[in-house]
Amino acid sequence: MNTTAAQFPYPWQRCKIIHLVRHGQAMHNVEGDKNREALLSPHLFDAELSPLGLQQVGKLRKHVHDSGLLKRVELVVTSPLCRVMQTAVGVFGNESQADGENGCFSAISAPNCPQIMAVELCRDRLGLRPCDMRRRVSECQALFPSIDFSMMDGEEDSLWNPDVRESEEEIAQRMVLFMEWLWTRPEQEIAIVSHGIILQHILYVLGNDCHPIVRSALCKRFGNCELRSVVIVDKSLMGSDNSSLCSPRDVAKENVIRAEVSN
Repeated sequence: MNTTAAQFPYPWQRCKIIHLVRHGQAMHNVEGDKNREALLSPHLFDAELSPLGLQQVGKLRKHVHDSGLLKRVELVVTSPLCRVMQTAVGVFGNESQADGENGCFSAISAPNCPQIMAVELCRDRLGLRPCDMRRRVSECQALFPSIDFSMMDGEEDSLWNPDVRESEEEIAQRMVLFMEWLWTRPEQEIAIVSHGIILQHILYVLGNDCHPIVRSALCKRFGNCELRSVVIVDKSLMGSDNSSLCSPRDVAKENVIRAEVSN
């Protein structure tokens, strides 16, 4: 008898393992820590990683390789903002893609690396701040030719509004749509590389039925290049309308919930 499988309360066919990664430190983080008004500067348009951010990506990349996680991940979903794509390719791409010392992250995808797909639904909070506006898709493709941009909404960034900042309620609604889309994917183990507030809201959506103490620990603020891994369960076939996190105690026995801070 497989005692490991017996300990797990849900069939794996209804589960996914997701690895949540926040981008490395970017230039808007540096300038925003000095002066929050700097985040409104057009000079920080689609902010790139800082030198420290590049180092953080290299450190997390080493962990992902050494732990064997790279071999297990079947799909990497990334925000289409530059700092996040740099992180996604830097951590999960091949060696030539991830020359972090020189800030170079563009190359042809290798067969032993997971597919990396840009998805608008998991981009940063929309509106007002130029650092959260994306480049044209053609520019992104030129910078990151190994990333799949087929899910993008159009060449121009029509979602970003220079006058209105997206509300927390709107972000929450967007994350519900994102998780619904994620469940349509055939892959069982997926990495999501995104922004701190987006990753928190993903966990808010998933953790509604968790114990408050567990939910509070899971949904705390992400550090730059922090990795958290969870198992999610599709309960739609079990009389529930949504997906949720598994029991942390049972999941811990499977050694699939981890929290790694790499900064």
